[in-house]
Amino acid sequence: MEIREILEQVKRGELPLEEAEIMLGGQEYADIGCAKIDFHRGKRRGFGEVIFCQGKETEHLVKIYQTFRERGVNVMGTRASKEQYEAVRAAVPEVSYDAVSRIMKYEPAPVSREGLVAVCTGGTADIPVAEEAAQTAEFHGSRVLRVFDVGVAGIHRLFSRIEEIRKASCIVAVAGMEGALGGVIAGLVDKPVIAVPTSIGYGASFGGIAPLLSMLNSCAEGMAVVNIDNGFGGGYMGAQINRLILKAGKGR
Repeated sequence: MEIREILEQVKRGELPLEEAEIMLGGQEYADIGCAKIDFHRGKRRGFGEVIFCQGKETEHLVKIYQTFRERGVNVMGTRASKEQYEAVRAAVPEVSYDAVSRIMKYEPAPVSREGLVAVCTGGTADIPVAEEAAQTAEFHGSRVLRVFDVGVAGIHRLFSRIEEIRKASCIVAVAGMEGALGGVIAGLVDKPVIAVPTSIGYGASFGGIAPLLSMLNSCAEGMAVVNIDNGFGGGYMGAQINRLILKAGKGR
């Protein structure tokens, strides 16, 4: 949005002065004592700030969500416990929570979902990490195709869905054990693959290190790897790739 357009919206009363200040870079964050909330991130990055809830004091988390509510700004929190959710909901009733992915969202202005990101898992035990990826991509404006339990132990399951997967802008492959799924998919599609190793597996998987190393050492081209159990990182990257493809298609 151009500076003149922002000023015109303020003049017409369509845009609060505080929001215009943020959009123009005059106030890059809000200092609420326990946190400095980066309201300018959406302007800089295209996507706003996401809150990592694990380890935060509950009273601090409540204050953070209250601040987003006061501004009417969407916010997503990852790795939130049910207890944290209950405390936040008491102060911000509109907040929602998904117990599988442990994602807590406040969405006064839901975004439209476009394009397509495919999120695949090796097994059902990988679904919590995959759901974190899927819901992250959805929160940031992507449609998501979920293809779960298509690991190499029964690879025919993957082949039965491969044509659907190929229609996506990119694929997030979530797998534990030996972590082979990402490399297999990367060898079958012409789209970027984001591999997410999980900590699922027996002792020699070393809490996800074995699939992480397998993914890093894959001979399949076009596959990048994020950290162990980092569904958020995989979903965010998928949403960024999808957004760039959508922009290119619209000539921007």
